[in-house]
Amino acid sequence: MKIACLGWGSLIWDPRTLPVSSDWSNDGPLLPVEFTRQSNDGRITLAITPDACAAKVFSALLDVVSMDEACRALAEREGIPAKFITRSVGHWAASSQSDHPQARAIGGWATQAGYEGVVWTALKPKFDKAYVTPSCTQVLAYLGGLSGDAREGAEIYVRRTPAAIRTAYRDEIERALGWTPIVDA
Repeated sequence: MKIACLGWGSLIWDPRTLPVSSDWSNDGPLLPVEFTRQSNDGRITLAITPDACAAKVFSALLDVVSMDEACRALAEREGIPAKFITRSVGHWAASSQSDHPQARAIGGWATQAGYEGVVWTALKPKFDKAYVTPSCTQVLAYLGGLSGDAREGAEIYVRRTPAAIRTAYRDEIERALGWTPIVDA
């Protein structure tokens, strides 16, 4: 089965155990992603965010034989417990799809791209331990107030995010904090 994984953040530069069998390519669908998820380690990461501007995300082929294996592999990489896979890992295949709001659009992209299935991280925006979408002002104040290892980790995440992933919050983060993309040689 030809199954793709979609990525827009750290999956691209740090796949860890994710069984990626191709290079990441900026040929994925347009998805509304934004820096709206406060991670447990303090970073602000990208998440699919209602009302965000759409950005063309990345895709890579996975070395898996089934949709279940693809979902489990992505959940493992993202640190998602097995009991939360159905709500935190989005998936689409001709025979079934998750109830994620972007599943239908992703399925249309997958069909045109020749994939039989696709998985993606479906974690919701989260800020201050609540499932809410923080404003850009809140994100800037939060990031600007970090120090030490937390600030370094947050900066690395923002700067390592591919330059092709342009968002409104990213533009403001670059302006306010100078966290411009790192261009790998």
